[in-house]
Amino acid sequence: MIRIAGVNVDENKRAVIALTAITGVGKSIAKKVLKSVSVGEDERLKNISEQKIEQIRNIVEKENVVEGDLRVQVSNNIRRLKEIGSYRGTRHAKNLPARGQRTKTNARTKRGKKVTVGSGRKKTAEKT
Repeated sequence: MIRIAGVNVDENKRAVIALTAITGVGKSIAKKVLKSVSVGEDERLKNISEQKIEQIRNIVEKENVVEGDLRVQVSNNIRRLKEIGSYRGTRHAKNLPARGQRTKTNARTKRGKKVTVGSGRKKTAEKT
């Protein structure tokens, strides 16, 4: 396994796809990194020399915000929105969608499993 930015990257996958396992690195950044190191997108990481992998590691870690630093940055941004009392901040605090999606029928992922709310009293047993 090859370790880049604290993540074990699968060396049997194509280089572009393998780099996307790192939080903060998508396909476009992965393509730019590989192009700057002059490595083909379709090459497997196991076929790339150790020197090229070291260059990829340096570029990813030094020039991009990835993994733990990125997570801290995102959580700080959300905390700031909550503190200033913005609409998006209140939506985050209430655990609801923050980007204008409808919530009457959808948003199950954000709101959790559906819970039916009844009247609170049990139905009487039917007389037979």
